[in-house]
Amino acid sequence: MTNFFSSNFKLGILGGGQLGKMMLYDTRKYDIQTYVLDPSQDAPCKIACDHFQQGNLMDYETVYDFGKKVDVLTFEIETVNLEALVQLEKEGKKVYPSSKTLEKIQNKGEQKLFYQENKIPTAAFTRFSNKAHLTEGITNNRIKLPFVWKSTQGGYDGKGVSIIRSGADLAKLPDTECIAEHLVGFKNELAVIVVRNPSGEIKTYPVVEMEFHPEANQVEYVICPARIDSKIAQKAIRIAEKVSKAFGHVGVLAVEMFQTLDDEILVNEVAPRPHNSGHYSIEASYTNQFEQHIRAILDLPLGATESKVGGIMVNLVGKEGHTGDVIYKNIEEIMKMKGVTPHIYGKKQTRPYRKMGHVTIVHENIDEARKIAEKVKNTIQVIS
Repeated sequence: MTNFFSSNFKLGILGGGQLGKMMLYDTRKYDIQTYVLDPSQDAPCKIACDHFQQGNLMDYETVYDFGKKVDVLTFEIETVNLEALVQLEKEGKKVYPSSKTLEKIQNKGEQKLFYQENKIPTAAFTRFSNKAHLTEGITNNRIKLPFVWKSTQGGYDGKGVSIIRSGADLAKLPDTECIAEHLVGFKNELAVIVVRNPSGEIKTYPVVEMEFHPEANQVEYVICPARIDSKIAQKAIRIAEKVSKAFGHVGVLAVEMFQTLDDEILVNEVAPRPHNSGHYSIEASYTNQFEQHIRAILDLPLGATESKVGGIMVNLVGKEGHTGDVIYKNIEEIMKMKGVTPHIYGKKQTRPYRKMGHVTIVHENIDEARKIAEKVKNTIQVIS
């Protein structure tokens, strides 16, 4: 048994954003030595890790050399050099989630094919190598308008995803490999976080419901528990567990899904790391998703995933028309409200729709929490 606590053991994290910063709260709790690699000198993680290194996450040598310094390596962002992870694993380094898992997830086209092969329900799609190929696909009726366009690489927070209704929409797209997805009629966007350790212990969190901002295509509210029928919740959990088993991942896996108009559950996409849909767990759960990720990658017993209380998360994003040094206007007002906890990520510069923080609202009554969440949303402003 490795002694992780108050010892020479070193945990490495690729990526130094807010997810890493929140993971570091829990490494502090356990006194685990941490190393972080991030391209930005101002990364949120910098204040909270033992050793910070600035460097390119896509550069083979940088990632390989960083990985050699630590005992276990994890990541908080998917855009990292895969070849370096493969080589580190060959040399016996523990990388969780594994390069095999990441490879299937990094490219959205590969991810969708993986669902098809493993009989995991997902929206119908066609893969295209570039814009000319896509245009030809429309001309030849291989794909019909309207459809959902997704870049296969590098999309996040609503970037790299568009609904294409006309030729004008098509003209705006970048020339890149993509998938065109059948536009699914749905009544809810749901997510389930599944956690798994190398010993094969698996736990799931309750189903959450996500409310989206219509323009930014970003999550505005995450609501736990989801306000859905228990049969639907059970179905979503079963499918999330099937996805987890297929990937054989280690750590936290967020599975995002659609509940269609006729109550089918379709998997949209996954993230092999702590995720926006699990932030509520810091205040509302017995074991938050970040602690759970650390427990899992260190092969420690997993914590309880039940909620102590209903929780809602509100994303704090930069207000339109504001770029520059950030100001959190009316933060004192929301802090007067019962059960309200702000989390500020430590990004000094705001820009429109940039994720700058989140606020959790906890309440025994989820409908009451939703009302307070609306009040929070309308009160606090992220401006420059």
